[in-house]
Amino acid sequence: MNLAGKKILVIKPSSLGDIVHTLPVVHALRRSHPDCRIGWIVQQGFAGLLEQDRSIDRVYPIDIPSTSDPRAGRLAYLRAFTATVATLRALRRIFRQERYDLILDLHASFRSGLLGMAAGRGQRIGFADAREGNTLFQNQRIPVPEETVHAVDKNLLFCRHLGCAVAGEDFFLACDEGQQARVERFLADQDIGADDLLVYAGPTARWQTKFWPARRWAQLADTLAGEGVRLVFAGSNADREYIASVGAMMRTPVLNAAGRLDLAAAVALIRRCALYVGLDTGPMHMAAMAGRPVVALFGPTHPERVGPYGVVHRIIRVETLDCLACRRRQCAGMQCMEGIRVEEVAAAVRELLGHGS
Repeated sequence: MNLAGKKILVIKPSSLGDIVHTLPVVHALRRSHPDCRIGWIVQQGFAGLLEQDRSIDRVYPIDIPSTSDPRAGRLAYLRAFTATVATLRALRRIFRQERYDLILDLHASFRSGLLGMAAGRGQRIGFADAREGNTLFQNQRIPVPEETVHAVDKNLLFCRHLGCAVAGEDFFLACDEGQQARVERFLADQDIGADDLLVYAGPTARWQTKFWPARRWAQLADTLAGEGVRLVFAGSNADREYIASVGAMMRTPVLNAAGRLDLAAAVALIRRCALYVGLDTGPMHMAAMAGRPVVALFGPTHPERVGPYGVVHRIIRVETLDCLACRRRQCAGMQCMEGIRVEEVAAAVRELLGHGS
């Protein structure tokens, strides 16, 4: 397909990991066709990650509340419906003036199909196996081979369909100098010097079943601190209290960055760290896309589908359980996460840092 000079709109509003998995598609398009123009419809909370990426010409932030978030509440569907209607009206007004030639629906849901329709009369392209009637919105449907497993590999089918080659240089997270300086100031305020060895810790997730016990995080942080490795606990402002509870169980001072740095600055923090250790969540995928080694704790999700992509990594999980990758968001037993020992996580961190065992 001739993409020279084309205007291309990407629809991938959420979640954080899914957005990160889509970035190589956009980077490959920009590198192969520098004269094309690329826009992206994304949830407001993730816009900062894309706005510092020079491959993207225009970011269209939207604000539709999640219905799957455990904190969504009883009126979640009503709020989401009302916000969706308002968003579609706003986008129609915008896209009367800004027309796109190609509309790439990588989200593959009914709502993303509606967003694509609101974007105008461009050619809409989506996955042939999309759910929720999404295929009905598409002019072109991309077949998904049965052997396609990881989300990144599935997204890259768009590049194949568009005749756009993918290269190793397309796998990166953009970060501007201002964010790097901001992170260095934050670390300096915590008495962290340029030579200190840092590991980015991701202890929180949206699913209750992904959590590792807080006491184990405290033990891990203390163990590694005794070896000259500091964990930087990061997350949103909503995670700050949980991380503080971890710190209350630690013998060494907790380094709590939750709520102190926005998503754009989190990229700079990940790049400053030597490694990621944590749960299957958005920052894990950010670390992998930034080229950092990953130690990932897995229980209810499948690492072959959503694990760290393209980097050296270690998956820690209780292999003897029959219920692994159950996809449940609530569980009374939590054996899959309770069964992960501190020492095996610490050993994996040491190995990837080159410290031995």
